Parts: sequence; structure tokens; C-alpha cells
Amino acid sequence: MKRTAISRIAVCTLAFLISVGIVGAQEIVAIPTRPLSVYTPGEKITWNVEVKGQGANTIKEVRYVLKKNGYTVIKEGTLTLAEGKTTLESFMDEPGTILVELKAKAADKEISGLAGAAVSPEKIKPSEPRPIDFDKFWSAKLAELRKIPTNAVLESADSGKPDVEYYKIQMDNIKGSHIFGQLAKPKREGKFPALLIVQWAGVYGLQRDWAVGRAQGGWLTLNIEAHDIPFDKPQDFYDQLNKTTLSNYPAIGNDNRETSYFLRMYLSCYRAAEYLSTRPDWDGRTLVVTGGSQGGLQTVVTAALHPKITAGIADVPAGCDVIGPVANRAPGWPMWYWQIQGKDAEKVKETSRYFDVVNFASRVKCPILVGMGLIDTTCPPSGVFAMTNQLKGRKELAIMPQSGHQGPHDAFYTRSEAWFKSLVKGEAPVIRE
Repeated sequence: MKRTAISRIAVCTLAFLISVGIVGAQEIVAIPTRPLSVYTPGEKITWNVEVKGQGANTIKEVRYVLKKNGYTVIKEGTLTLAEGKTTLESFMDEPGTILVELKAKAADKEISGLAGAAVSPEKIKPSEPRPIDFDKFWSAKLAELRKIPTNAVLESADSGKPDVEYYKIQMDNIKGSHIFGQLAKPKREGKFPALLIVQWAGVYGLQRDWAVGRAQGGWLTLNIEAHDIPFDKPQDFYDQLNKTTLSNYPAIGNDNRETSYFLRMYLSCYRAAEYLSTRPDWDGRTLVVTGGSQGGLQTVVTAALHPKITAGIADVPAGCDVIGPVANRAPGWPMWYWQIQGKDAEKVKETSRYFDVVNFASRVKCPILVGMGLIDTTCPPSGVFAMTNQLKGRKELAIMPQSGHQGPHDAFYTRSEAWFKSLVKGEAPVIRE
């Protein structure tokens, strides 16, 4: 889901070109008449709907379904197009988000599009309260981790750049598991700001440039695998794991907080941050964590658990308000609410609450940048807003009204690079309200 800043933009730009029909045939595009598509209760919400692509004028009708918080159908109907264009109006009388699904028949196929809006999003609350023993549980897990020596083993490797030192690193984690990653730093004497990079969902290796690129910019960089697997194997290695032992890994052990797959993952993030904070070449001032999607999830969790994190940069964070359906909201990936698979449904739901990013957010005291797409159906904006509303430190929200999970995320990347530029110099980021 996320790569280096340049490649991310390239991938998302291609996805955007495909989505709007510049590459391919017709597509339905809905553009909000208000730039951020943010409204107050009862206010009229309007989108300009247009079918684009060759032969678009032959399409005369578009069907629509409006879903409150991406979950509950509140209105549906048919729009009549004039020269391929029309408008859609709606409103909502309470805080939340709206997802609009648009469909039309084009020759022998169906085309589709999405639109979104937010209504008083700063007032969206978590679906359920945090578990009473949430802090006690995580304090106990951190205490358990501290009893295990880090045993960091570094192996020097070629960075491909004359000005960067590069290492493979392995550390020990709970229950005999390990952390694998890349460490890169400027090849010169001195102390440097530290950056922890955490990974989006999937089973894959790590590209060297993901760490080396940031090190060239002045960062002491640690990029870690989300899984207990080496990061530099041939692609066939990851493909096989994805088909076998790590197939649908989010559901592994998800009916018990002691066996959840994400327990090891969250603690690996803490250990990685702790390792950076104990290195003699850390400047002792700046320790940033960043990632997108599952990496955004880990970013917020790490900022909540580790007191030395000084800033977080999270794009479309997963794991937000995963219990959402109890409040008639679409849950965030990995959607544990529905990941039952023959297990006790109540146990799965209860376990998910201990890994829900919403319940970590109020522990975050450092500045944090969060990107969110209003048409994201993987990490729905209602859950992301519920999370950001719990943050206690300074925050900036990059709201992307026409963005889904895969892109385009240019607005977020522009702001994240501005944050990185300030943070690497030891300066506080300029936060746009």
C-alpha cells in the first residue's frame, strides 16, 4: 500500500488516471462542490456527477446509494444525466460521514464511482468505550517484553550510495519471535534524528531504498518487517507464505488477546523505537514513526506506547473503530468484527477492542499528521475521525475528499514531506488547522 514518497505518488497517480477514465473507458466521477466536503448537520451537501470517457453521452442514468458512515443505507435513487452531467444533493442531521455509491450501465458492462462527505467530523465518537483494563493489559505486555533482551544483531551491507551506511538488523521479541529490518544512516560522524518506518498490509520484502532514501536526507532510519520473516528473500518466498502460513494473518489468534497476531506486531514497533532511542548516534531529541494503512495503525500505536516518540505521520490508518458495526458504522481493516471463521464471535469482538487504534489514540501526546480519504472503504473515514478525535497532542488532518485507500494521496504526501523537512532539522512541524 505504501512505498517511498516518489514511488507512492507515481503509483497513486496511475491509479487515479485509471479511476477517472484517462486510461480506460467510461467512469463516473463525483466532485464535491465544497473543497474538503466537510459540512455541518442539516447543511445541504452537493456533488457534481459526471460520466467521463469515450461515449459518455450515451449514458442517460446513474443509480446512487447513500450510506451513513459507510454502512447504513439512508437514500437511494436514480439521477438523470444531461450531456453526461448532473448534481446530487443530500444532508445529514448528525455527526458522521456519507459514502455515495454510483453505478450505471455502459454498453455491456457496469461502471461505478464513489463520493464522500463528512458532517461535523470533529464530533464523531468511538463506537464503544475503551476496555476498563486496557492500560493494565498493555503495561503488562510491555513489562513482559522488557524482560527479553533485545539482542540486536547487525550485518553490514551495501547501501548502493556512497554517503549512507546500511545494515540488516535482527532483534528478539516476545515468545521466541524476532524482528527483521533495515538500518540506514548518513556516513559521517554525528548524532541524527531517528525515523521508524512501519509497513502496510501484506506479505512482502523490503526494498533497500525505502531506508536508504531517508538516510540520505539525514535520518537515522529503521525500517521493520511487520512479520517474523526475513526481509530480503526472493519474491517466491513471500508468495508462498501469503498462500500458506500467513494467509489472512489478521485472523490468526484473533479470539484471544494473548494470541492475536497483532500482539507481536505492536510490541515489535515498541522494541524498534526503544532500540533507536538507545543508540549513541541518536540525537536524543527527534524520534518519528511513520507508515500508511497497517503502517498507519502501527504509527499511532507506537506513538501511544513509547514515550520518546516526538511525532507521528500516518496515512489512511487501519484498525480504527473496528467494532464499528455496533454503532452502525463500517469497521476499519482488518474488520475483525466479521473475521469470525468458526470462532466464538463475542470473543473475537472483545479481543479486537484491545487492538483497536481508537483505544490507543488518547495516549498519543506528540504532534501527529493523519491522512484520510472520504471514499476509503478499507479504512473508512468515520473510524479514522473517531480515532483522531481522541488524540491529545497537536494534530493535522489531511482530508482527501476524492481519495480512496489506494489514492490519489498527493495532499497527504505534500504535507508529510513538509513535516519531514521540519522534523529532520529538529524543528516543530507547522501544523495547518
